[in-house]
Amino acid sequence: MANEKNEMLKRHVKDLKIEKGMSVGRLVENMGGMGGFSAQNMVTGIDIVRRMLSDKNSYNFLSFPADIIATGLRGMIADSLGSFDAVVTTCGTLDHDLAKAHGGKYSHGTFDVDDNKLLKMNIYRLGNIFIERDEYGLAVEEEFTRIMDDIYSSRDYKEEYAGYELLSEFGKRIKDRHSILRQAYLHNVPIFVPGIVDGAFGTQLLLYSQRKKFKVNVLKDEKALSDIAFEHKITGALMVGGGISKHHVIWWNQFKGGLDYAVYVTTASQYDGSLSGARLTEAVSWGKVKEKAKYATIDGDATIILPVMFAALDG
Repeated sequence: MANEKNEMLKRHVKDLKIEKGMSVGRLVENMGGMGGFSAQNMVTGIDIVRRMLSDKNSYNFLSFPADIIATGLRGMIADSLGSFDAVVTTCGTLDHDLAKAHGGKYSHGTFDVDDNKLLKMNIYRLGNIFIERDEYGLAVEEEFTRIMDDIYSSRDYKEEYAGYELLSEFGKRIKDRHSILRQAYLHNVPIFVPGIVDGAFGTQLLLYSQRKKFKVNVLKDEKALSDIAFEHKITGALMVGGGISKHHVIWWNQFKGGLDYAVYVTTASQYDGSLSGARLTEAVSWGKVKEKAKYATIDGDATIILPVMFAALDG
């Protein structure tokens, strides 16, 4: 009992000191000694992601929901894709990426606003971001049609695509270097969108298929994810937010015995039994994360956590 007690008390909390001109990397290093609440989990998570990305044998996933792509994180995530092997996300990511690639402008807004007034002004609200209607719906439609027509008229056009194959063709034709689809194409990173019809991009797929001989085979995406799981002994994942993108990462990895590295960023509560709220310890019980894996759950807003994390990793 005495030895166990000494082990539990061996790391002492240190006061955090801010130095003039301190780099983000140095700040995070110093935060490792402060014993903060979510801050400590963030420091642990950054260390795990660093180990994961430096493990040359690890196949690494990045998953995230669409909402954060409406923020300024889009360009940062696009720039990070050279460090990951696959992306799993939601349909709205495609919507926002195409809208912004088309020149769509999103604006600073507020959570506290009369939404009835916004409706009359043709302004969508996404949290505290305002989007003029034509900067989203019309922009997505025009960019989608421009690219899809080019794919359709190309020599190597196919009547059936896996989702990730089609998205690579989109990335090939997008000119915006800040685009997630563009950077994924340039780095040969497949983008898997299990709910590819759940958004404006999906609606455009339906409309296009009514005019042209064309379809998306989502089972090909599932087969590709299955192959990844069975072909790689070591896998890791940085998962931002829950839902279908998180679940597709952990679901397929259970077939290889679970993730070896896992970091999850969430603002959800675990007490409603939701997947978004489920901590990674729960995934261990399903075999989706290995019992001896290096893993951490970070409670916090991704628009705060991710810039600190990526800056620390670059530092």
